Amino acid sequence: MIADLLALVPVQRAGLGLLLGAVALPPVGVLIVGLDIYPVRFAIMHVALLGSAIGLLTGTDPLLWALLLCALAGGGLAPFATTSAGLSGAMGLLMSLAIAVALLVLSISGVNANGAFELLWGSILSTRPVDLVVLGVLAVAIPALFWWRRRDLSLLLHDRELAACSGVRTGPLTTALLVVIAVSIAGAVKLTGALLVDALTLLPALAARRIGRGLTGMVVASIGIGLVVAVAGLLLALVLDQPPGPVLVLLAGVIALLAQLLPMRRT
Repeated sequence: MIADLLALVPVQRAGLGLLLGAVALPPVGVLIVGLDIYPVRFAIMHVALLGSAIGLLTGTDPLLWALLLCALAGGGLAPFATTSAGLSGAMGLLMSLAIAVALLVLSISGVNANGAFELLWGSILSTRPVDLVVLGVLAVAIPALFWWRRRDLSLLLHDRELAACSGVRTGPLTTALLVVIAVSIAGAVKLTGALLVDALTLLPALAARRIGRGLTGMVVASIGIGLVVAVAGLLLALVLDQPPGPVLVLLAGVIALLAQLLPMRRT
């Protein structure tokens, strides 16, 4: 039965999308953990939801709108990262406005309950070739960014002031990282939905923090955990005949909880 399901094109696209997402998204979670900006993903998720709603209203591609608005939101949040007030106030305002406008747009566009449900919880089995292209670009670009700027990223994620004193241009680098985080979350919405994107971003990174040594070790461990979650989660969902999104989140959550039992490794 599983072999028959795996032979279906939608299942194959879903599997490929999850594998690409498992390479691209867990390092984004490492950035979120390292920069200690956990709430930023909530704000970006709501912006992605707004972009998808605008796409449905205008009859254009929701993914493109989500990518565009999330990139703008990530760049717009960057100036607040270096202020004494931090990102909290700006993220709260952005999240509130984005969800309010998104709900209004969904109401105007007349999206039915199933359509809204897909935006919130994702629709892995409806993954399209363009979604795979976006995830493929992210799967190449994000690990390459970590390898290219590993020294600067290690310093920035460890201590912003130390990074600045060491010659790292923390402002532009922070702006670039926020845009990367925002665009990556937008790219993941199709797989897990706006509410379950943590399955492939934050949860593997939280587990990797207990396993990996140093930034490179955390990134490699997070990708490994993401791949386990993607493969095992999809197969488990098919066997149980349940929606993949919640199964992926629960599996990633169990791994993250078990990892907390391990002693924190020195970096």
